[in-house]
Amino acid sequence: MTIETNSIDILKAAVNRLAEGYQHLPAHQVDYDEDKARDVLMQVAESMWDNYPYPHPQYAGQMLKPPHPVARMAYQLAQWINPNNHALDGGKASSALEKQAVAKIAQMFGWQEYLGHLTSGGTFANLEALWIANQIHPGKTILASKQAHYTHSRICGVLQIPYQAVDVDEQARMDMDALERLLNNHDVGTVVVTLGTTGVGSVDPLARILQLQQQYGFRIHVDSAYGGYYKLAQNLGNNAALAFGAIAAVDSIVVDPHKHGLQPYGCGCVLFKDPSVGRYYKHDSPYTYFSSDELHLGEISLECSRAGAAAVALWATMEVLPLHEGGQFARDLQACRGAALDLYGRLQADGRFITPLEPELDIVIWAPKGATTSAISALSQRTFEMAEVRELHLATFSFPSALIKQAYPEVQVDSEMTVCMRSCLMKADHQQWMDPIWAILDEVQNNLS
Repeated sequence: MTIETNSIDILKAAVNRLAEGYQHLPAHQVDYDEDKARDVLMQVAESMWDNYPYPHPQYAGQMLKPPHPVARMAYQLAQWINPNNHALDGGKASSALEKQAVAKIAQMFGWQEYLGHLTSGGTFANLEALWIANQIHPGKTILASKQAHYTHSRICGVLQIPYQAVDVDEQARMDMDALERLLNNHDVGTVVVTLGTTGVGSVDPLARILQLQQQYGFRIHVDSAYGGYYKLAQNLGNNAALAFGAIAAVDSIVVDPHKHGLQPYGCGCVLFKDPSVGRYYKHDSPYTYFSSDELHLGEISLECSRAGAAAVALWATMEVLPLHEGGQFARDLQACRGAALDLYGRLQADGRFITPLEPELDIVIWAPKGATTSAISALSQRTFEMAEVRELHLATFSFPSALIKQAYPEVQVDSEMTVCMRSCLMKADHQQWMDPIWAILDEVQNNLS
């Protein structure tokens, strides 16, 4: 069975245990039409069939990693209480668990002192980081690579902060010469360094950017919403290993537990190396804090109401799978990268495909070979459709044609962007499923010819 169901019995036992803690209260039950609820939920179950099979290893497309069963159960368990982690009064237990979970994430990056909290996702986490950046350096320009997530330019637009995109090199990483030109021509306050771009998985050369920081004095914000947990992996290439090895020296970090952290949506995390940035969050809202005498998560967050269930799920998952180098969680990440290297190696050795980038983490960019970039785009679209018929679910991605040309000079460029295939191999099981995945790709390619 593709859908895991053993957790239902565990969850029922946990709910009964939860109920024991409230037996001292007068009896109270919520009345609802159970028959109607059952009918509606059956409709919901059937409507959910109209999804790609995200939990299955033959889903190798977008950046969608199924939550761990423990995370799913803990989230559902917390929903019987539905705590709000905006203030301790709304979620005492879940707020304590959030602080413990965030501390473990900070320790993964080498930080013992920090300010941080969970968010609804990477977009809001990055918004907070760039808002703080602008509080420290008001009106100064923020730089990020052209392969950085598009939300950075949008956030800067919302916050009315000057923004410039930095060209990338042939590996889709921030180009150091282009960065230095912008540093010389603009009053730059912060450079956003992406460790694992969501498009192609490229890792900006953080160690070299830290050297430039010594000369130019800008802040460094690391967006590792997708790639951050790879700090624990021990099978990275030189550039990625150097970058993650230097991450403790930056000013702020974003990571999304709802990507590689095995969490349900939405769960992001923002961390600041200097705890004193909390002064920028200061506000007066006594009605939410009247009975609390500790640091409130609402005092260090731009968001107000936040699901305490997300913190409960994250804490529970890290109890089962601690963030330790060499532990099961880290080994599973290494298996994801191993799957990407396996697929890349097969594609590179096969003359029917092009592979413009070697994967740095677990995203593989590839395409059927064509004479022109527009022909490659058409073949990629057909590959996507033909693979889906065979229950192999891939994704497409628009990649700069100039980078295709750099990798394959014989290709004629007749379009600014080239549609390529994008495979996010985010499940540890992908490593064991590479033979059946490859068999489908081979069949599809033979039918393309």
